[in-house]
Amino acid sequence: MLSIEFKIEKTIKSKPRGMLFFADDFISYGSSKAIQKALERLTNKGVIRRVARGIFVRPVLSEYIGEVMPTAEEVAQGIAKRDKIKIVPTGSHAMNKLGLSTQIPLKLVYLTDGAPRTINVGNRTIKLKKTTPKNLMAKGKISSLAIQALKEVGQKEVTGDFEEKIIRLLSNEKRENLEHDIPLAPVWIRKIMQKAL
Repeated sequence: MLSIEFKIEKTIKSKPRGMLFFADDFISYGSSKAIQKALERLTNKGVIRRVARGIFVRPVLSEYIGEVMPTAEEVAQGIAKRDKIKIVPTGSHAMNKLGLSTQIPLKLVYLTDGAPRTINVGNRTIKLKKTTPKNLMAKGKISSLAIQALKEVGQKEVTGDFEEKIIRLLSNEKRENLEHDIPLAPVWIRKIMQKAL
């Protein structure tokens, strides 16, 4: 009988560094208590690092900075993939991703069709907020972020300069995606997005 710890370590080492592992990934190896214990021992041995509760990684090694831990954004994407849920960045996070703000938010807020929850990753927080399906239907990466960025600024605060930046960004979106996504936006945002066509 191979120990659970050995089996988990072997599985982890067979995968590329930087890949996220969830405690649930090893559910077939034994009881959840035994899996927790094994992951704890592997963490203490330095084989893996704990990223957040129930989430682990075998960090990528850089010759310059040593261990490279996954970003909060990579963790959010990993959770979305595991839970087969959609997530859309909102607020200052959407603004930062579009390059409209240099501020890196400590709290990443995503709209989701999954369960709402908060995950702490180091000094940063991932907040998943339950939303209606319509808010997650946008096909375009840029248009989906643009809608959220405009909502964050608000109709009364949008300057001509900001509008121009959004239109410039949207002109890089695939036309078919843009045409699909415009009707999903609030009316005032639609008017801005149409200018990119």
